[in-house]
Amino acid sequence: MSDQLRKNVGAKRETPPWKEVKFRCSFHNTIYDVLKARGFKETEGETDWDLFWCDKEWIHDAFDHTHLQSHQRVNHFRNHFELTRKDLLVKNIKRAQRQALKDGLTEEAQCYAACSPTTFVLPLEYSMFVEEFKRQQASGAIWIMKPIGKSQGKGIFLFDKLSQISQWRQDPKWMRVQKEGEQKGRKDDDEEEKKEAEPYVVQRYLSDPLLVGGKKFDLRLYVLVTSYNPLTVYMYRSGFARFSHARFSMNAADLSDAMIHLTNVAVQKHNENYDEKRGGKWDLHSLKLYLQQTEDPEKVSQLFCAIQDVILFSLLSVQKVMIQDKHCFELYGYDIMISKDFKPWLIEVNASPSLSANTAADYEMKFALLDDVLTILDFEKYLDGSETQIGGFDVLYRNGVRIGPPAKAAYRSYLGCLNNRVQQLSRLSQSLGQEQERRKQQGLGEKPPSAVPGPRQRRREQADAGGDGAAPRRPPLRG
Repeated sequence: MSDQLRKNVGAKRETPPWKEVKFRCSFHNTIYDVLKARGFKETEGETDWDLFWCDKEWIHDAFDHTHLQSHQRVNHFRNHFELTRKDLLVKNIKRAQRQALKDGLTEEAQCYAACSPTTFVLPLEYSMFVEEFKRQQASGAIWIMKPIGKSQGKGIFLFDKLSQISQWRQDPKWMRVQKEGEQKGRKDDDEEEKKEAEPYVVQRYLSDPLLVGGKKFDLRLYVLVTSYNPLTVYMYRSGFARFSHARFSMNAADLSDAMIHLTNVAVQKHNENYDEKRGGKWDLHSLKLYLQQTEDPEKVSQLFCAIQDVILFSLLSVQKVMIQDKHCFELYGYDIMISKDFKPWLIEVNASPSLSANTAADYEMKFALLDDVLTILDFEKYLDGSETQIGGFDVLYRNGVRIGPPAKAAYRSYLGCLNNRVQQLSRLSQSLGQEQERRKQQGLGEKPPSAVPGPRQRRREQADAGGDGAAPRRPPLRG
């Protein structure tokens, strides 16, 4: 753990670096425990902190009015919603796809198109949706409606007939509010909502998902972005699959059964068969081992590589619209579904993935995840910036280069591999400690001189990526 860095690097300095790090935290869950465990000092000051782990509301309401010093960090980008709001995510992926086609980059455009199922934003794209609905009606397509501003499965429903959403069209939220206001006889001007239908996204429902034990699942994966310009992405090796507690069925009578079709813990915990000991979750490494034993290993390897492609292309789609700020970083929770033909689909991206734990194993995983996030942020000034693995995180993309296992490796992705974070941090701390001691003996100071990879490191990263430093490209996944 990070204790190794403290022991082999920080403790050998004149002033223990962790004692000088101040933090504010809007949450009293796992992240608060990690901050305290690292020895950081909690402060209530409005701006007297090095790290503020804030909620999204603070970013929206206060960030633009707060002057930050160069060393201060917050855990959201200003306009994170370009990636994490369902309708804007769709818009940005479609725009990136159109631009790639315009530039003659057909393969890249196909990669963007392969990120998510056919999706429309309602009511804006209702006419386009109706045309697509009629085209696919003969094949028995099922569609799923999701409100853009809600989470934990709230407001989601499935349908296979346009008449099933007629009530949504004819009696949208603004009309219901207006009727209630008329009945009361008054309505404050500042509470008046825009007169438009409540926005939803509608997607082609994945009716043939990959099942385990006859049950549907999705993946929760963790991605850390420390910069959008240049884009710097870290992928966490661990994650988990979230299972439904009812056998999957596409019978018409079961379309309204949330226990079958929604894997959200907030929904599944109300099932009478809910297993509180396991929380309806299975860790990613165990799932990958299971798939390798029951399916073609090469097919599984391609799947996990394709999952990383989907994540990376979603980030590339918002890179130009995201407001870069050196004070900002973001830990995203990616929700991925896998179809029966081993094709990954992006369901949504969460700006505030749950950091509360519902089992002991869940707490242990999230504690380690957040500890590694703070190690990467490097408030204690341990790192030299050239590391390609830090704890359970592997660099996925940096300086325009896709980074992964060596070309001759037996696997193509670190995602779902054994999380060797304890051993890796031990090796890293010993190496950094030795370098620090050497520099001290030579009178060069304690901190390595550069936090930016030099030409030699860039060449090594390009060799690992098997590329020339260009944006990552891959053939489209076969449906």
